[in-house]
Amino acid sequence: MAAVHPEAPSPDNPAPLRRKRLARRFLTTGFLVAVGFLVFSCSGCSPLYLAKAGLAQWEILAARRPIPEVVADPRTDPETRRKLLLAQQARAFARHILGMDVGEQYTTYASLARDTLAWVLSAAPADRLEPKTWWFPVVGRVPYLGYPSRKAAEKARAKLDARGFDTYLRPTSAFSTLGWFSDPVLSTFLDDDDVGLVETILHELAHVHLWIPGQVQFNESFATFVGHVGAIRFFCGPEAPPRPPPPCLEARRRWQETLAFSAFLDAFLSDLAAIYGREDLSREGKLRERERLREAWRRKMETDSAAPPPVTAFLRHPVNNASLMARIQYYHRLDDFQRYLEESGGDLARILVELKARPTREDDPFSALLRRQGGAEGAGTPGS
Repeated sequence: MAAVHPEAPSPDNPAPLRRKRLARRFLTTGFLVAVGFLVFSCSGCSPLYLAKAGLAQWEILAARRPIPEVVADPRTDPETRRKLLLAQQARAFARHILGMDVGEQYTTYASLARDTLAWVLSAAPADRLEPKTWWFPVVGRVPYLGYPSRKAAEKARAKLDARGFDTYLRPTSAFSTLGWFSDPVLSTFLDDDDVGLVETILHELAHVHLWIPGQVQFNESFATFVGHVGAIRFFCGPEAPPRPPPPCLEARRRWQETLAFSAFLDAFLSDLAAIYGREDLSREGKLRERERLREAWRRKMETDSAAPPPVTAFLRHPVNNASLMARIQYYHRLDDFQRYLEESGGDLARILVELKARPTREDDPFSALLRRQGGAEGAGTPGS
């Protein structure tokens, strides 16, 4: 069984050429054999929606071929062969170096006839930081739905718009079923560069390794952390090389920009929550104040020469609660993950063991990140 799992939304509104990297990850909303059960157990989902999602999932899994077979096929172009081998190296790294539970994931390949796997829809009230959610078995409540076609997604979006919700629609080109099925490497994965491909593989395998039902914000932020930090370790090696190769430098740069955007987003949402909590403001007044807040942040960042590019790009566009809620699912408290890493001596493998060993029914799984505050219990192998 499965549920929606989109990629981390981009900090800004990407140009078409950047769309694939910024909308990579998706956990599909059903498998054909599970549709009958899901129809009766998914709160707020229509049987037609689930049937279409299950059919789309079936078509993907039916198209799988073992990666060694694809690599050995003389009809496979050299770049596809190279990237499939890189994906296998990333999987082996996750399993043997990081000690992740990878199951049977990414041992096969599926070529799609399109460059977008699905369209992911999020919604939120215009005057509250509260995502609309849908419930699925196994994964619990999730704040998004996936559609195999843009037309279907736009139709669903229009209905939510008519009800006064802020909405956010984005493409995705990857998925994971949390280990319920043997997910293939998709042709849409290979459109990314080498660093992005490794980040995607490690991000999705993080969900197989650890998924806490109903805790999407923790699950996605954890996977963002594992994807980025794991990619640094993959390309840079166990120790800082004197002359880092370009992919190592790029992986480090992306993680630093991601940390900066996470810190900004947490601060911006704190300011916005204060506006939404004011009882002296009407709904319209709150919307005016949130735009003033964006403009104040924009002016502040544009005069700061050290402002991270993702932050300044994000602030050029009007505030949309659905977009904000979609982003915070992936960028929440990443600095706490980073501190946990530093206090663990850079040992990502140790963190993966420790977090998986904790009780999974905690009200706030982020509390696990604070265990080492005040000093590490021991040094590990430097990982980034």
